[in-house]
Amino acid sequence: MRIPNHVAIILDGNGRWAKSKGMPRTYGHIKGCENLEKICSMAKELGVKYLTVYAFSTENWKRSREEVDGLMKLFRNYMKKCLKISAENKMRVRVIGDPRAFDEDLQQKIKELEEFSSQFDELHFQIALNYGSRDEIRRAVQDMARDVKSGVLNPEDITEETISDYLDTKGLPDPDLLIRTSGEERLSNYLLWQLAYTEFYFTDVPWPDFDKEEFVKAIEKYNGRERRFGGVKEEEHV
Repeated sequence: MRIPNHVAIILDGNGRWAKSKGMPRTYGHIKGCENLEKICSMAKELGVKYLTVYAFSTENWKRSREEVDGLMKLFRNYMKKCLKISAENKMRVRVIGDPRAFDEDLQQKIKELEEFSSQFDELHFQIALNYGSRDEIRRAVQDMARDVKSGVLNPEDITEETISDYLDTKGLPDPDLLIRTSGEERLSNYLLWQLAYTEFYFTDVPWPDFDKEEFVKAIEKYNGRERRFGGVKEEEHV
């Protein structure tokens, strides 16, 4: 089975899953976070080299104060846990998005985790926190404009590769496969630039129930598709 090099996942359905069980939405987020730990190990076992997950969007701040506070507490705990998970899986962790909106202690935990895991390379794990693709592109354009103004960058020299180098995902290959759980079929402002040639897989399974069997189903579906770039088959393109 051909394994995608880079898998991106939109972790959807935690709250609805919890509600279906008569539990608060925060319970769903806790279980979803536990499942993320398992998926990291599964991804490495299957041979995926890059895994990028959408954990907290720029729009998620609009949720109830109780839910946002619960998520911040969960993120703090997860950053601690992730140190152990990183060491076990030889996993490099990187946060994409704009962490400046978080409290100082959470920003520090993110920095410590990124520095600690920078020595590993068996699995590259990206967590999108306070991330929105339009915001990412806006920040990239601002940085490019500053560099043009200072003479560092010549407008005539700007290529697609130049733009990619100003994005949060600088240095990462574009995703081969996008998975979204829980039945929704939209991108929700996620990796809009990076997903230009990505295969999409949508499943009704909510994130807390997304297991290895479901992961393999997604990869099998990916294997059944002809990868094309601008109308050219992948094998012809290479």
